[in-house]
Formats: sequence, structure tokens, C-alpha cells
Amino acid sequence: MESNFIDYVKIFCHSGKGGGGSAHFFRSKRNPKGGPDGGDGGRGGHIILRGDKQLWTLLHLKYTKHIMAEDGESGGHNLCTGACGADKYINVPLGTVARDAETNEQLAEITEDGQEIVLFQGGRGGKGNDFFKSATFQTPRFAQPGELGEEAWIILELKLLADVGLVGFPNAGKSTLLSVVSAAKPEIADYPFTTLVPNLGMVYYRNQYSFVMADIPGIIEGAADGKGLGVRFLRHIERNALLLFLIPADSENIKKEYKILLNELKQYNAELLDKKRILAISKCDMLDAEMIKQMKKELPKDLPTLFISSVAQTGIAELKDLLWKTLNEN
Repeated sequence: MESNFIDYVKIFCHSGKGGGGSAHFFRSKRNPKGGPDGGDGGRGGHIILRGDKQLWTLLHLKYTKHIMAEDGESGGHNLCTGACGADKYINVPLGTVARDAETNEQLAEITEDGQEIVLFQGGRGGKGNDFFKSATFQTPRFAQPGELGEEAWIILELKLLADVGLVGFPNAGKSTLLSVVSAAKPEIADYPFTTLVPNLGMVYYRNQYSFVMADIPGIIEGAADGKGLGVRFLRHIERNALLLFLIPADSENIKKEYKILLNELKQYNAELLDKKRILAISKCDMLDAEMIKQMKKELPKDLPTLFISSVAQTGIAELKDLLWKTLNEN
């Protein structure tokens, strides 16, 4: 089954051409040799990127290969200015970045609902012959053509906006945790790579607060080099304020797995290591108090750690408390 989550599209954009100016002269029975009265042409339509909080994927643009704004109309007689070409809006979810497909230069970044950024300006309308008349040049018989619009292939790339990003190996229990703490319904099964697309869930805290948690498809060693699902979804972690590392209690070496995950993030983008981090040991319903006490001695010492079980609902309230506290520090 094809996923409805699309976070990457490539589109050809063309802004409108400006309308040409008019080289018209006023004529009437009483004034058969009137002066120039040609109006200016209208500008071409812009290509505008607009944020829409109702969208969470670029699916609506998947089969859109060309986006063309309208051309401006030519100027008319009697100093009539041509109509401007209609602007073309590209509605995108918050967190979308637009890049030039050829140079990879970032053109725009949408982070707020209703935010509008002009990607490509429409061509300016040409001046009519009335503009060029003067005391010494009273009958200009020419007008200015309209400017051409801009065109280019662009890449639209979505980076999910979430407060907390779940980081872990496949089958670490990330989707199960998200389903327990939020109303999200991610696909859950007991085999690796069940999650093939990111999932977002709204976590309600103490009945009056909330924050957004993102379940990112599992990382494996070598992901930064393209193994597994590669770095396709690592970019979604870039916008998370807090990273929640999830490692199952039955892992052979928790500290080693944590270091591998950290290294993959570092290989992709070293700035990710500057984000706040919390470590949660999942699937702890199989542990007794003595085993947990022994495991604590072997855990990394440089970050807060919790033992949780999504199935048994143990440690979930404490995890929410810690997440909320960490998100709202300073």
C-alpha cells in the first residue's frame, strides 16, 4: 500500500510575464492628431509559498510537475493600465523548505500558518508611450515590452515540526509509546521497520498543556551512509526541541546502542548533538527492582534516564513530567 506521507517533491515553477505597454495615440473628430495615451502593462503573477497548518504532508503536490502564474495584460488606450497576472500560491505544511534544484540554495522556509514568501517574482509590466513623452519629444511611437518571468526547478522538502522526537533502533517500542501517550494510531508489529513514515501525536499533559511528539522510522548503524532507510527521515529530527532516545530493556548493550545512535546523528548533522536529550529504557515490564538497580550502574551518566513500559503503563506519567520540565527549562 502506497503511503500518503510525502515529504519531498520537485516542481518546475514559472512566474508570469509582464504585459507590454501600449503605443496608442488619442484620436477624435475634434482632435485627429492627439498625443500619446498608451497605458502601462500589468505585472506578471508571482509564485508564492504559503504556510497552511491544516496540511502535514506534500501529498497534494506529488503529481504537480508545473506551476505557472498568469501573464500580465497589455496596456490599453486612454492611459489604461493592463491587469496584473494572477499570483499562484503553493500551500505547504509548516516546516517546509524550498531549495533551488540546481544549486541546492535555500530559497524559503515556512514555519508559521499564513506565512507567505514570494519564490519567483512576476515580470514588470512595460511602460506605455505616454511615459516617454516630454516637452522635446511629444510623439513617442514606441512602448516598452513587459519583462519575462522567472523560472526554475525547485525542491520542496518537509521537516516535521515537533517538540519531542523519538530516536531509536527499529522495534524499540517508539510507535507503541506514541500510541499510549497520544491519540495517534501508528502501525505496530513485532518486527523491524514497521514504521516507514514519521507519525505525529499530540501529548496532553495535566489536562491543560500539550506538546507534539514525532515517531521517526528506526535508525540502524550506517544510516548516515544510506543503510536501512538511510537519512531520508533524519531531517525530521532537526526541528525537534528535545530528543527522546528509546532503547529496549532486552538490548545486549544499552550504552553501546546509545553511542551508535548518537554517532549516526553526528554523521548526519553534528548540530543535532546540541539538542536536549533524555534516555528511556522501554519494555521494562519484564524487569524486577533488582535488575533495574543493576542496569542503572551501566547506563550513560550524562543524561536523565527513565525506565518505562508502554504496555504496562509504568513510568509514563514520570516520563511526561520529565519531558514537560525539560521542554520548558529557561
